[in-house]
Amino acid sequence: MMDPKARILIATDNATDGNLVRRLLSIEFDNVTVSAYADRHLADFERCKPEVLVLAFDSLEKAERYYLGLYRLSTVVHALPHRTLILCNQGDLKQVFELCKTQHFDDYILFWPMVHDTPRLPMAVIHALRQMAESATGAPLARELAAQARRIAELEALLAEHAAQGERHLRAANSSLQQAASEMGAALSGLSHRVAHGGFVEVRDASGLEGEFERFQKQELGPRFAALDAAVKPLDVWIDSLDHLIAPQLDAVRELQAAAERVCPLVLIIDDDPLQREVLGQLLADSRVELMFGSSGTEALRAAHRRPPDLVLMDVNLPDMDGIETTRRLHDTDYGRHTPVIMITGYSQKDVVVESRRAGAVDFVVKPYDRAVLLDKVKAFLRR
Repeated sequence: MMDPKARILIATDNATDGNLVRRLLSIEFDNVTVSAYADRHLADFERCKPEVLVLAFDSLEKAERYYLGLYRLSTVVHALPHRTLILCNQGDLKQVFELCKTQHFDDYILFWPMVHDTPRLPMAVIHALRQMAESATGAPLARELAAQARRIAELEALLAEHAAQGERHLRAANSSLQQAASEMGAALSGLSHRVAHGGFVEVRDASGLEGEFERFQKQELGPRFAALDAAVKPLDVWIDSLDHLIAPQLDAVRELQAAAERVCPLVLIIDDDPLQREVLGQLLADSRVELMFGSSGTEALRAAHRRPPDLVLMDVNLPDMDGIETTRRLHDTDYGRHTPVIMITGYSQKDVVVESRRAGAVDFVVKPYDRAVLLDKVKAFLRR
């Protein structure tokens, strides 16, 4: 259900345009704020903490500059769940479409030079809020389900090993029980013979005493050993029938595992050099992973916010914030706290290694790439 009090922020450099957009949205929403002054953009965003951000700039270049600035300067934007709508003009339409398709922005509305479809803007906000609500339910992503399915599938081997181990222990217990009964019977027989004929004490009726020992062994010890054996039998039967009992569940686990294998892990590659991104993409092309690319720390945080990756390959030297700071910020968020980051560097200076480790990097890859080393590291951390 739509929340009329949802926080909506309109970012613009023109107060007139901002107020126009606010009037259109105020028909459906009560909590709409306009941020129209560049020196207050950052403070307005961090104060409002919008669920939906509307970029009402009259050019794509201005909208991108504003949003990139947020990711460079804000301490909350990369951790704040929100959806971004961009108002665009006819000339920027194709480029805006590509940016939304690649998830730089969530949606767009053709707004300038004039609004032809007035309800389109509030409808886009309603859709954005619905998406927010769905994501807030905590429904796991497909790759998260796949990871859980792989862990469940591992239980089959573990269960089989424990069942086999239990069977070995049970057979050993049965064997020990039978041996104990046999040895105790022999010991009692030997004791009765020695008592009757060995001269420990004077025995007037040796055959009677031996008979009493034999009776004790049969009537007193025998039933107790039989009871122990009977108590163990159901466990033996249960272990033998375990495979049959859990067969349907194991079949379901195998189906889940097969489905999990069809879900490819997501690897985010961040490097400001297009050639290096292409090289990494080619090296990982046959690794059954889905690849996502970015060229800056800002793009890394923005991409990870929209689609949390399973692994990040992060260049140390980036044009806005370096890879170490980007890694630190990523690990400060709920969605990226446990994401493994492998740093990419052209050198292995000690201070870079130390700072990267402190920021949370799990490993390093040095340029030029050794394909075997790269693939081994990627596979190792994806398995984890």
